[in-house]
Amino acid sequence: MQAKQTGLFNLPGANRTQIPPILAIPGLPPPLPVQSFGMGIGGNPNLSRQSRRLYIGSITPDINEQNLADFFNSKMKEMSIGTGAPGNPVLAVQCNYEKNYAFVEFRSAEDATAAMAFDGIIFLNGPLKIRRPKDYGGPESIAPMMHVPGVVSTNVPDSINKIFVGGLPTYLNEEQVMELLKSFGELKAFNLVRENGNGPSKGFAFFEYVDTGVTDVAIQSLSGMELGDKYLVVQRASVGAKPGQSPIPGMYDQVEIPKPILPATDVDNTDARILLMLNMVVTEDLTDDQDYADLFEDIKEECSKYGVVEDLRIPRPVKRDKGKWGESGHDSAIAAQRIDEASGVGRVYVKYRESYSAAQALKALAGRSFAGRSIIATLLSDDSQTTPPLNLIFAPQPEAPPPLPQD
Repeated sequence: MQAKQTGLFNLPGANRTQIPPILAIPGLPPPLPVQSFGMGIGGNPNLSRQSRRLYIGSITPDINEQNLADFFNSKMKEMSIGTGAPGNPVLAVQCNYEKNYAFVEFRSAEDATAAMAFDGIIFLNGPLKIRRPKDYGGPESIAPMMHVPGVVSTNVPDSINKIFVGGLPTYLNEEQVMELLKSFGELKAFNLVRENGNGPSKGFAFFEYVDTGVTDVAIQSLSGMELGDKYLVVQRASVGAKPGQSPIPGMYDQVEIPKPILPATDVDNTDARILLMLNMVVTEDLTDDQDYADLFEDIKEECSKYGVVEDLRIPRPVKRDKGKWGESGHDSAIAAQRIDEASGVGRVYVKYRESYSAAQALKALAGRSFAGRSIIATLLSDDSQTTPPLNLIFAPQPEAPPPLPQD
């Protein structure tokens, strides 16, 4: 979404990968396994531990360290999932009730990978959202994940059988949409795409059936179905979808079907010397001064491998004082978010001395993994028209990392 809003990424050299589902728009096709960078293999001493940990989102107050550990231990033994070594697969659990998430640490990376199959499993009246930690840099298995009977995963991997459904009334919740889809067969995975991950429905979803044989039947039966005041658009979501599936006239003006970012073309013959990268940093990475300084040095060191870096800018977010928000807190939060977006927060700008260096960096870094996110990159020239303007981004500043701006 950020790439699209900038209007910069239809230029040559946009990227050679797709947006990963967890960290951009949920449900988009995941990238192929890519070379790690910064926090990946060989660059992070905590990698072995991070490969043994899983993030559990949307936990309720009923969940605690003990019952969550007991649940995973009993389920993994019952289903014979994991290494099957003597003893319990879970070593430790840490819950954060303020932000409603937990981390579960397993005795081995193999057990953690196996436990990913429980994504979407019901525990204490709600589904568990299971993901890798954001700084996980290890390899992902390209083999299909094991399906646990009765569990509908919240992550729909890219495959020939991944289905897109658009034109959904936004007032429908997950259970209501799933009820409609289940009339054709048991669901293996389902994800209703929401604003910012947990906001209002965007009116489209991705799903996959356990029995892939019902895929075509479901697509044909659901396509054009009237639901509320809309008509459903249903088709295979993957790039390698079956050819010959005719679109329904008038459907595409109601819903925008996400498309992967276009592959990179030749960028060697350009005078652009500024590398712009998205999906590399998030607001949470930029608030702590020490974390910011470490991140700044990591990125500068890596980018310097491709040529002399003349300047590097990573805009920081506005400092938020929630105590001042009062009754208008929601509006103030939105205003602060807009200020951040307008100042370029979430982007990394690298100005090289030579355009050749920028082109080499683009080829090397676009599509690489940083903190588990797939980098989206393009090139800008010194006179490129962007928001915010480049002369503001590269305005003179002290050598030390800048403090957070005040409201």
